[in-house]
Amino acid sequence: MKNKFLLLYAITGMLLLSACNAYKNVPYFQDLDKSKQTTENIENFSALTIQNSDILGITVSSLNPKAYSDSSARVSGYLVDQKGEIRLPLIGKIPAAGLTTGVLADQIQSQLKTYLREPAVTVRMLNFKVSVMGDVLKPDVYKIQSERVTVTEALTMAGDLNITAKRKNILLIREVDGKREFIPIDITSAKLFTSPYYYLKNNDVLYVQPDKTKYASVDGGYRTVSLVLSALSIVAIVLSNSLR
Repeated sequence: MKNKFLLLYAITGMLLLSACNAYKNVPYFQDLDKSKQTTENIENFSALTIQNSDILGITVSSLNPKAYSDSSARVSGYLVDQKGEIRLPLIGKIPAAGLTTGVLADQIQSQLKTYLREPAVTVRMLNFKVSVMGDVLKPDVYKIQSERVTVTEALTMAGDLNITAKRKNILLIREVDGKREFIPIDITSAKLFTSPYYYLKNNDVLYVQPDKTKYASVDGGYRTVSLVLSALSIVAIVLSNSLR
């Protein structure tokens, strides 16, 4: 009897230890001191730059608004062609790729002064989106209204990571200058906030990998259903033979 109790205690202890070890991988930003207020400078943010195939929303106003009209493009936007240019009324082609929306707005406004009285120009990126896939609550492609979105914001939009998600090697997939980059991200560390990849770019993809426990639970469920169906089939066969 004593040996049985010792075995029970040992099994219970192992289960508790396993649970504690699993929990250590769950909290975010574990190396951040949450017991006090801290402050750090933001030095890793850089404004988005326009790329080929981007779609830009450009709004122009002036003291003589009838002098500038392009109602169709106001709805659908201006496509940046493969030369990195857009075509506008009055001024024609203008380089856009590699510029921020603010710089492009200033350049358009400067050129329009020849044709309009006190023009005011705003430029927005209409096709800014990020994709979140894998072990999150709501995997989807998310359109971004502003030009600033972070890894944590994107994961929050996707309903956060499931408890079975791996937090130490979230994969960021990014296309830059014709090359595809695969960047591992550890969301359990506060170093994420100073990472050059904390702020996402247009068309970025975040993939959250599930751990083995999720596969085990799903696989176990399938196995259970298979066993139940097999057992029911055997019972049906036995009953069928007994009734003959």
